[in-house]
Amino acid sequence: MILFIKHVEVEGPGTIEDYFQKAGFHWAIRDLSRGDELPKDLSKLKAVVTLGGPMNVYEEEKYPFLRVEDRFLKQVIQEEVPFLGVCLGSQLLAKSCGARVCKSPLKEVGWFQVGLEPTAEEDPLFEGLGPSLDVFQWHEDTFDIPAGGVLLAKGRDCPHQAFRIGRFAYGIQFHIEVTEGIIAQWCQSYFKSEDFSLRQKAQEMVEGYKRKKEDFDKQSDVIYQNFTRLISHKRVAKG
Repeated sequence: MILFIKHVEVEGPGTIEDYFQKAGFHWAIRDLSRGDELPKDLSKLKAVVTLGGPMNVYEEEKYPFLRVEDRFLKQVIQEEVPFLGVCLGSQLLAKSCGARVCKSPLKEVGWFQVGLEPTAEEDPLFEGLGPSLDVFQWHEDTFDIPAGGVLLAKGRDCPHQAFRIGRFAYGIQFHIEVTEGIIAQWCQSYFKSEDFSLRQKAQEMVEGYKRKKEDFDKQSDVIYQNFTRLISHKRVAKG
């Protein structure tokens, strides 16, 4: 089973869920903001995907489920369950590995370019992608690379964009799962509707998705395919 971890209603698995459903995987969603519990036994999990959210990893007093998730991720890493952390999920991964999470030099909201590091050329998750990616961002924090981690992608204003820890755990700061509808929903949820500049930015982001959709979806599918292979390799190695 693939386990998706949500932190807020509006930030679901999007096209990641679509891909795994078409690939024939069983999956389940746990929404921590609604009080869902995380499994104690990881033996039946093929992979874990932790999604985004508007909270910060250091707001454990305000969001007690973050402390529970931190303990869970430590177990995921220890047992080498294939893991993908998206946006907040990447920051949670970094924190669980002892790295600092703090305010980003730039609050990135919208479309940005990130460059893949030489370390990504033969990395299992980024294999088959070009030297740069056109990605969708929505974050105000960033992370240090944990001790023993490998930096895989960099941005101009926010340098740390993707990393791997161990053989099976990945954190990516950008969103690969979004659709036109998801972007529009986030704008409605997180922007003040009376602010003209934000309405204009929302329109620009949605229009940007329409222009980029074909290449963006292909790019995401490559990552999903690679992550699926990672799951298979883990299963073979375990067997």
